[in-house]
Amino acid sequence: MGNWLLILTICAAAVQSCVAVDRGNFKTCDQNAFCKRQRATLPGNSPWEILLDSLNSTISSLQVQVISSRSQARLQLQLIALADSTLHFELDEVNPIKLRYRAQESLSGSPQLSSLKITEQSSDSISLSFGGTGKAILLVKPFRLDVYDGDQLVISVNARGLLNFEHQRVRKSNEAAGNEEPSFEPTEGETKAEAEEKHPDEKPVEGEEEPGLWEETFKSHVDSKPYGPTSVGVDISFPGSRHVYGIPEHADTFALKQTKNGDPYRLYNTDVFEYELYNPMALYGAVPFMMAKRQQGTVGIFWNNAAETYVDIEESSSGSVVSSLMNLVSGGGNEPHQQTHWFSESGIIDLYIMIGPTPKDVVRQYGTLTGKTPLPQRFALGYHQCRWNYNDQEDVHSVNKGFDLYDIPYDVLWLDIEHTDNKKYFTWDPVKFPDPSEMVHNLTAKGRKLVTIVDPHMKRDSSYFFHEHCEQNDFYVKDKNGKIYEGWCWPGSASYPDFFNPAVRDYWASRFALDKYEGTSLDVYTWNDMNEPSVFNGPEVTMPKDCLHYGGYEHRDVHNMYGMMVVEGTIRGQLMRSDYKLRPFVLSRSFFAGSQRFGAVWTGDNIADWEHLAISVPMLLSLSVSGIPFCGADVGGFFNNPDSELLARWYQAGAFQPFFRGHAHLHTKRREPWLFDEQTNKLIKASIKKRYTYLPYWYTLFYEHEKTAAPPMRPLWMEYPQDGETFSIDNQYLLGDSILVHPVVRSGEQEVSVYFPGVDTLWYEIETFKAYEAPGYQMIPVTIEKIPIFQRGGTIVPKKERARRASSLMTKDPYTFIVTLDKQGKAHGRLYIDDGQSLEYQKGSYIILELNMEGHTLSSKVTNQGAFETPESIEKIVIVGLSRAPSSIVDNTGRILEYRYDATSQTLVLRKPNFSVSNEWSVNLKI
Repeated sequence: MGNWLLILTICAAAVQSCVAVDRGNFKTCDQNAFCKRQRATLPGNSPWEILLDSLNSTISSLQVQVISSRSQARLQLQLIALADSTLHFELDEVNPIKLRYRAQESLSGSPQLSSLKITEQSSDSISLSFGGTGKAILLVKPFRLDVYDGDQLVISVNARGLLNFEHQRVRKSNEAAGNEEPSFEPTEGETKAEAEEKHPDEKPVEGEEEPGLWEETFKSHVDSKPYGPTSVGVDISFPGSRHVYGIPEHADTFALKQTKNGDPYRLYNTDVFEYELYNPMALYGAVPFMMAKRQQGTVGIFWNNAAETYVDIEESSSGSVVSSLMNLVSGGGNEPHQQTHWFSESGIIDLYIMIGPTPKDVVRQYGTLTGKTPLPQRFALGYHQCRWNYNDQEDVHSVNKGFDLYDIPYDVLWLDIEHTDNKKYFTWDPVKFPDPSEMVHNLTAKGRKLVTIVDPHMKRDSSYFFHEHCEQNDFYVKDKNGKIYEGWCWPGSASYPDFFNPAVRDYWASRFALDKYEGTSLDVYTWNDMNEPSVFNGPEVTMPKDCLHYGGYEHRDVHNMYGMMVVEGTIRGQLMRSDYKLRPFVLSRSFFAGSQRFGAVWTGDNIADWEHLAISVPMLLSLSVSGIPFCGADVGGFFNNPDSELLARWYQAGAFQPFFRGHAHLHTKRREPWLFDEQTNKLIKASIKKRYTYLPYWYTLFYEHEKTAAPPMRPLWMEYPQDGETFSIDNQYLLGDSILVHPVVRSGEQEVSVYFPGVDTLWYEIETFKAYEAPGYQMIPVTIEKIPIFQRGGTIVPKKERARRASSLMTKDPYTFIVTLDKQGKAHGRLYIDDGQSLEYQKGSYIILELNMEGHTLSSKVTNQGAFETPESIEKIVIVGLSRAPSSIVDNTGRILEYRYDATSQTLVLRKPNFSVSNEWSVNLKI
């Protein structure tokens, strides 16, 4: 009984919603030994230099050793030219005691190599060329790498001399912790004296040892370090760039802030409920990718390291090393720019440099490395209804029936942890959910899906098949002593499958088979939560860093990647159960670089307040530009109870964000839309229906993402990269290149200031079609009925205006095209169509309809059809910005078409042209 009281106490503490996050549960930099050491590295006095006599090169790479003039310690540097203007920089210690972990799982296969040529070499430097306009200069003493796009210096590595690479070491077995010097074990054929001579800079001053080298204590948790301190760090500067973005996940501004007077941005996946805003605390995911924006170009870097990582950001001073270098190179003034300092607790320096030069080039280059999000099933882009928890089968039936009764579309109902048999995943509560197959059938009969939660903490119960299989097959993560690690989570005592073991992922995947996960069907999908991993009684509510994984690596080496490996197994399980015919769907709370290949993420346990609604925009923009486009925030806030105005505004925003899900905590009031007053119910219904009318556009954007890596939700500067005004805007955003969205994020707002980008560009309000001219700010009146949304002149957006109860029921419905003309009377757009669910599109079974209007003629061209056929047609075309009515409209067959023209809004509506989307057609406006 005492154990269960402990469990309840721990769980209650973990989910309390009366106060904000307990900062005392999470480390600051000052409480983290490696962060303090790396931050204490002084600039301007780097001991590292290149050993030119060790230089070797191939057609695509260069290898050379780097030596410390103080200690004679050596590092192996490798530069590799990759396709698409990308340079791979790799730095590792020579002859390590134990091979350091390399985070290869983040990459989407082996990168394609390119040519790396040595163009000039002297005793002072080595000049290289790569990727067309890419140039690099290795400075010998002190060691530095300068990267150029043409003649423009864009990135400099170790310009401030902060390179600090802590070598592994082995402690004498008879030493008392913290009292004596470390020793170094000799390798084969080497004396002990020779071994120690290789690492003289690692030996402390006689009689002293810095705390935290061999073990570290936080609260009651002791972290042992068998190889001593192993952190790596270096500075990376962005000459000419005043803004940097990325490194999610943080609840902060989109343009990253200076950290000189506080903690660095932290990347360490943790279960942080009710997180604070506008600070660099780590949250649920970690993507060590950064974009730097300057007026005439954009670059990116990917720090491929899965260990705990920090990033310091500061603006350079006029007398800094890089500012002086810029002045020397360009002959210009000492312009301030962004300087960053990256450091991780273990692993190697594994850096990918992308030179752009445009924002879309950088996201494509990064997407080539780590992958893109495959086109999801169409239902996944609809509305998702979730709660912790729907009580039982009858509750599910009632909610499903309520959406139909109140004519509100939705595609997916979600079940949280209470649906299981005592928190044993892949099971059902036999009392609350006695017939899950019937429940699933009742949903799918109306075109809907079910999502069930499957977390990676396994209840330690001898009657639980999953736990028994893991114990019998040695599938669990071990503690530092090699015994199965036990932590506490929702089931009570739990152990954690080691997803770095391929056999574990195979077994996990097999459990999604329909004959093993009883009660499910091909219409049941998965939510992987708590996969940071969350451990209620662990250090910082996660797994101890000295736990051991498959291959002998410590958890500290792989921590930020654990959640991604869980999802990889889940995705494979869904693919296997359909014989690789249906696209999978998984939502994950934890993520790393490369997680985008496996599905959607969300911003975690937010709060029902206006500030959390506001922060969702920069958080989602940070995810989007960092390669994770299928992202969203819990609509309405997970904790606490939103009032009617806040909830309505959140639905209005969420309807125009990639992943659209309402979710709430166990102890909040129920939030089904019809439980609110009539006006609120009407507003929520209108927002959801508007989402469904734009599903063809969303679907097309996600197809384009898979091809180009451009995120559907994007910052203004991605389309207007030379407009400096856009660089700091994070309260509005674009969907593709056509739709501009400005959520209303303050109570009682009557007008908002909207920035319209683009030189000589028109933006049309999507309902009234009122035109606004860019560039510049304009005050836009707002009412509770809607938020400011605009379509750019010169675009064609596809819609389906019959919002049915689920997206699957809209499959054969006709399309509407909204054509908004630019000042030259031109417009262009695209529509992508396939079956909405299978993987056949990857074999070419789809239609792309290119739409173009020019010279009063609107035409379509089918650029790909493959084997795909559809009965879908076009029922309406709306042309906006037409200065006068035509005398007639004739299609390509000579048929005269009916239309209506409104002179006030300068809008023409062409009704029932009845063109097939599979055929090419044109209409000519006789003006």
